[in-house]
Amino acid sequence: MIEYVPILVMMIFAGLIALLIVGASYLLGHRISNRIKLSVYECGMQTIGPTRMKINIRYYIVAMLFLIFDIEIMFLYPWAVVAGSLKLFGFLVMLFFVIILLIGYVYLWRKGALEWQ
Repeated sequence: MIEYVPILVMMIFAGLIALLIVGASYLLGHRISNRIKLSVYECGMQTIGPTRMKINIRYYIVAMLFLIFDIEIMFLYPWAVVAGSLKLFGFLVMLFFVIILLIGYVYLWRKGALEWQ
């Protein structure tokens, strides 16, 4: 357990530094609230109606599906680099991986998760 002491000391030191920086920012920072600071800053226009409105869950579903398939496709790049040295076994493993991706894509397509309504 003695070899973990430097890691513990480093974690405590990092935590203290973080608390010191946040505390100094709180104590020394300017907190001046005026009309200009509280004005609209994103697009420059006053909002009409409620600013918190419900967003269709389909936006999030499509975004998550895109991320999932995008990350899975990234696994194909290292395989493409070493595809020549993997022989038949490497080819079959990646073919299996691509078939699983294709099955997932067809499933989502049939369920209608990729269609806007």
